[in-house]
Amino acid sequence: MNRFSNHRKLSLSQIWQLLSFAFMIGFVLFFISGIHTVDDSTASDQAKSLESAVRRSVAQCYAVEGTYPPSLDYLKEHYGLIYDADKFYIDYTAIGSNIMPDITILPRSKSEIGFISIN
Repeated sequence: MNRFSNHRKLSLSQIWQLLSFAFMIGFVLFFISGIHTVDDSTASDQAKSLESAVRRSVAQCYAVEGTYPPSLDYLKEHYGLIYDADKFYIDYTAIGSNIMPDITILPRSKSEIGFISIN
C-alpha cells in the first residue's frame, strides 16, 4: 500500500458537472462564431448596397447633366450620396466628362473582406 498516492475516483455528480461545463463552453463558442458570421454577412451586404448607390448616383448624374460627376463630393452635394466613411473608402477617379469614372470601394476594417471595383 502506497500512502502517498491519491487514487480518488470521480463521482457521477462530478462527471455531470464537467460535462455541463464543457457543453456550456461549447455553446458560448458556437454562439460567438455565429455572431461573427452574421457580422461578416452584414458588412458584405453594406458594401453591395454602397456599390449600388454609387453606381445609381453616377448614372443619374450622367442622365440629368450629360456628363459624369467630376468628384465624389459632387455626388454627395448634388445627388444625396450618403455613406459611412468610417467603414468604407471610395477611390473616385474622374477620367473625363464623357467617360465612366474609375470607382473602387475598399473596406476600412480588416473584418470586411475584399473590395469592389466599378468599371
